[in-house]
Amino acid sequence: MGVLNIGGVANVTLLGDAGKICAFDTGPGNALLDDWVSAKTGRAYDGDGVLARSGRVNEAALQTLLSHAFFDRAPPKSLDRLAFDPEPVAALSPEDGAATLTAFTAAAVALGLDITGHAPKRLIVCGGGRHNYALMEALQTRTGVVVQNCDELGWAGDALEAEAFAWLAVRHCLGLPTSLPETTGVAGPTVGGRKYNP
Repeated sequence: MGVLNIGGVANVTLLGDAGKICAFDTGPGNALLDDWVSAKTGRAYDGDGVLARSGRVNEAALQTLLSHAFFDRAPPKSLDRLAFDPEPVAALSPEDGAATLTAFTAAAVALGLDITGHAPKRLIVCGGGRHNYALMEALQTRTGVVVQNCDELGWAGDALEAEAFAWLAVRHCLGLPTSLPETTGVAGPTVGGRKYNP
């Protein structure tokens, strides 16, 4: 099973047999698309993927975006929301730019799954990107795996990140690892964070 979080950046956690885990950033999440939509329409984001659905993916621009060196690196790996230059879509219409950036996020996830050599049968999606229907469709098409919104499983999709940080805090207080070589590239299991009492 895989859990894909689509915030500003997209990151995946792959859970295998016998507790095997692999986690890394796959590439852009919502940040590039949100910035594009804001600049072109004045709206904060592409609600339900309406703008992207009304456009066409520019394959040449998409391939240029996918040529970034980040995609050649093996996991674990991470990046920030400013890692990718949106210049390849600059001349596109608002609709085509949105469609292309949506496809970029989905294609980056597909590349990330491919590079691991063990794509999951199911990808559970959380984070704000799960509300973008065009993105969810693109993920299904480009990854070739079953894509499911975490809300359908009864997960508290809008609270998941807060719950994850609470879980990390409890692990810290118990002296249990919060970071593993397979998730962040640290040399060994590490208890991260600091506890501050006001």
